[in-house]
Amino acid sequence: MMIRKLLFGLVAVAATLATLGAGPAQAESAPGCSGTVQIGTTAYVDYGGQHIASVKQFKGCNRNWAYVYAWQGFVDSGKGFTLRTAIGAFGSTSQQEADRYLGLTIGHHNQRELWSPGTDTLTTCTAAFGGVSIAGVSSTPDNHTSIRC
Repeated sequence: MMIRKLLFGLVAVAATLATLGAGPAQAESAPGCSGTVQIGTTAYVDYGGQHIASVKQFKGCNRNWAYVYAWQGFVDSGKGFTLRTAIGAFGSTSQQEADRYLGLTIGHHNQRELWSPGTDTLTTCTAAFGGVSIAGVSSTPDNHTSIRC
């Protein structure tokens, strides 16, 4: 009976740890700006039917910031990848495509998280874009957050 309880407890702990490691990061602040707060919704980059990265937009220090984070489950898959992020500027919330992309940033091979530089776009409609270039895959999955004006 004692062994069964111990095994059940170990399985529960392992399941909890696996769940914690599979989710997105809780980014606190952009590099060089300690007072950022998330604006808009979190978007997810999907590949193979699963979330592989989170995309968030932040504001702070009179700037907008884009952030993308590769999920642990995808990192553990062993696929080589490169993250991309930028702030997209829109004329309105009804637009499907951004008028321009600002602060485009491309990460290093297998870099886990990536911030764009801050953009001077607080008076513009914006969304954070994030993409994941996967080694050996011709199409690049990407997504953007909700547009904020």
